[in-house]
Amino acid sequence: MNVTVLIADDEELTRTGLRALLSARPGLDVIGEAADGSQVVPLAERLRPDVVLMDVRMPEVDGIEATRRLQSALPVPPKVVVITTFENDEYVYDALRAGASGFVLKRAPVDQIAHAVRLVATTDSLLFPDAVRRLVTARPTPPARPPQGAPSLTARELEILRLMATGLSNPDIAGRLVVSLETVKTHVSNLLPKLGARNRTQAVILAYEFGYVVPGTTGALTG
Repeated sequence: MNVTVLIADDEELTRTGLRALLSARPGLDVIGEAADGSQVVPLAERLRPDVVLMDVRMPEVDGIEATRRLQSALPVPPKVVVITTFENDEYVYDALRAGASGFVLKRAPVDQIAHAVRLVATTDSLLFPDAVRRLVTARPTPPARPPQGAPSLTARELEILRLMATGLSNPDIAGRLVVSLETVKTHVSNLLPKLGARNRTQAVILAYEFGYVVPGTTGALTG
């Protein structure tokens, strides 16, 4: 099955280059281009791509706002992979917080960009968990333990959240915990609304922000 891709970038040369490079990769089909974030939702509604490869900085509507609009505009929004120049860009964190599944650098080899697109489209793995962790740790220190008013999670949900933060997929988590895949899926489906998250990346970011996962401690959870 081909993964369909919409490219959103204000630089025509970048769009043209990405289209040519990604279209040459098996299993990837670039079906549209947007020159600004304001064009993303209308194109996504019409073309229904699996993934939007989204520039984070665009002049009229940036990638953060475009990602946010996608989440509310479509019943099942496409996955968003942010493409950026600097991995520690504050815009990248905000885009992930808005619902993007992950990010890649513009200078990354095309095979890495293609892998990122396929990964978010076809699996439930967290895209580049170490990079997400670095973005979180670059921000103000999160609480040492969940603050008052944080969502109440069960012990098993906390355990699964910790494993999600390391980048494990649902099948990997099921194998690690020696439980069924359906059990893991049920816990994850309960976790996301409790945290107010739309996807795994957003759930992990919120886990750090709430203090459920402590940066620098290999994902260890506080009580």
